[in-house]
Amino acid sequence: MTTRRFRRRWLPLIVVATLAAACVPAVASTPIPTLTPTLTPPSPSPTASPVAVTPSPMSTPSPTPAPTPSPTAIASCAQQTLASMTEAQRIGQLFVLGLAKNQLDAAERAAIARYHIGSMTFTQQTAVGVVAIRKITDSVQALATRDATDGVRFFIAANQEGGLIQGLSGPGFDVIPSAVTQGTWSPSLLESRAARWGAQLLKAGVNFDFAPVADVVPPGTDAENAPIGQLKREYGHDPATVASHVVAFVDGMTKAGVATSAKHFPGLGWVVGNTDSTADVVDTVTTRHDPYLKPFAAAVRAGVPFVMVSLATYEKIDPDHLAVFSPTIVDGMLRGDLGFNGVIISDALGGAKAIVAIPPATRAIDFLNAGGDLIISNQVVPATEMAQALAARAAAKPSFAKRVDDAALHVLEAKEAAGLLPCGG
Repeated sequence: MTTRRFRRRWLPLIVVATLAAACVPAVASTPIPTLTPTLTPPSPSPTASPVAVTPSPMSTPSPTPAPTPSPTAIASCAQQTLASMTEAQRIGQLFVLGLAKNQLDAAERAAIARYHIGSMTFTQQTAVGVVAIRKITDSVQALATRDATDGVRFFIAANQEGGLIQGLSGPGFDVIPSAVTQGTWSPSLLESRAARWGAQLLKAGVNFDFAPVADVVPPGTDAENAPIGQLKREYGHDPATVASHVVAFVDGMTKAGVATSAKHFPGLGWVVGNTDSTADVVDTVTTRHDPYLKPFAAAVRAGVPFVMVSLATYEKIDPDHLAVFSPTIVDGMLRGDLGFNGVIISDALGGAKAIVAIPPATRAIDFLNAGGDLIISNQVVPATEMAQALAARAAAKPSFAKRVDDAALHVLEAKEAAGLLPCGG
């Protein structure tokens, strides 16, 4: 089912207070291992060579030893976990659900129990501090039961970029400067600071940061660029500066044990409107092999475990689809051109203005068909509608069920790297 973009033009709006999961959004320690590990089978035991024996009249010939069978490849922890899950539990791993008002309420608990939702995110700015946040994250992790998630623990995310986009603050959290300020630091300084901020997140039980922003805003256009430039979310105005600081941020968070997501592929630097609050956001400049893609390529080489795809349309790449629904952008560019093997995560598919006119079922199916893995929905109702749609499509089409398994395995591999699987310790 193909999702067409909508041709209405909206005036840009600045959205600061609400941190959706992406355009107002999104942060990584000892490097998190590459998310798609290659299984190396153990070396086969050598086969004993038969020895020729000339029997004497009084002796019996010695039997030739049977060849030793070669051992099969040992399944990874993520593969073992996938095999033990029900189809509904696998589908649940494909969602990041928002904590309404940053609380674990009855609706979120029910979604975890009934739809097996596997990851959660804070949705609003709060200054309650580390201790209070830890109480919430502990409550979430306590729901990782055998019935709900097959014992797989949760990624719990926050938008902890800095500046106007710092979701969690208060006692125990540093005040993080904007990315524009961070971009004036040396990469080594940013890496050390990111490791410190990551340690604070992990102490609060937050193991996933929706950052860094890898978008490049052209020089002199900040005031025209609602999602990034107006909010001072870019590390600089040239691909090299942004790339070096994206890598430094990823490396620092990785050292702290926090996963990161480079966003918003293939970039929001050339757009005017903010997809959180504006429909039909269009980029008329970016090409498939654009120099402004360099920060994303650098993040992939650095081992970033997640890449978030935008909700804009890119006329010179795929004018018929929003990026998040585009096989050319998701599978062709991110998987193919950049060689990314980690988790492809959507920008917010719950209530963002860019997709609100598209039925939730269509959003979920089109995202997976494009090659995506993990869906962000800050709202429970569209999340459960999307989960039901994926279940129905998987039951009807074996090829789609295979796509669900592939996406779930990507997520489980990321969780294995983060120590969130029962068999991973």
